Amino acid sequence: MRFLVRIFLTVAALAAGTAAAAPVFRTSPQASVLVCGGTMMAGDSFAPSVLDAMRLHYGACRTVALVLHASHPADRDRMEVRLKKAFAELGPVEAVSLHRSDAAGALALLRRADGIFIGGGETFVLLAELARTGQLDLIRERTLAGIPSGGASAGANVAGLLIGTTNDFPVTDVPSRAALAVFPAVINPHHPAPEPKGEFDGRRAKILLYQKFNPGETVLGLGNASIVRLHRGETRLLAGQAWLYPGSGTPRELVLGSRIPELEPR
Repeated sequence: MRFLVRIFLTVAALAAGTAAAAPVFRTSPQASVLVCGGTMMAGDSFAPSVLDAMRLHYGACRTVALVLHASHPADRDRMEVRLKKAFAELGPVEAVSLHRSDAAGALALLRRADGIFIGGGETFVLLAELARTGQLDLIRERTLAGIPSGGASAGANVAGLLIGTTNDFPVTDVPSRAALAVFPAVINPHHPAPEPKGEFDGRRAKILLYQKFNPGETVLGLGNASIVRLHRGETRLLAGQAWLYPGSGTPRELVLGSRIPELEPR
């Protein structure tokens, strides 16, 4: 009998721990979050299909902090140069990468910047570094205060509730898969278009299987050069193609320009 009681208490403790670790959407009336499925660049410029959405989101900023942790350290200088040029085309916007500063300087840049953009690459490396440096909490705080934030590919993954449907290998360990949680879904970047059909069907089947193991989680599939924006309580598809996999119900393709009520604060 005592043995059964111990088992019950152990299972209850594990269940309580799991419930406590469940991701919780964090938002505010001021929050403005942009997520892109990736492949948004054309040389050193933003691709024409995403340019209007990027200008809408970041055009009023003066200093955008670039978070390039997902890139290999050897590639960050080159990536910063490309993004500096791209952001300059949106208006008088100066983009500055955190990797130019020490730990204290990076936090100071995040505090003074009036925009944040998180680049793509390796999602597990990105989330591990954000957690290690304390930048995860600060980026969430600044986002909830109302400065435009967002990211592409891995940067979109960490905007979501957790990194559940990343396409990346776990090349490093993370203390938790819980992410910024400023966007109310788990995000799957680089979602294939309906043609070729095999790739599309394969990705859809993989996401639906994920949801069998994680019932109740809503997944947003974002195609390349596709952008969804949550702004002041409204969520819309601004560019490209995207698919919503609700926690319960039938997956559906989103309509360009339309609101997405399932991804809006209630």
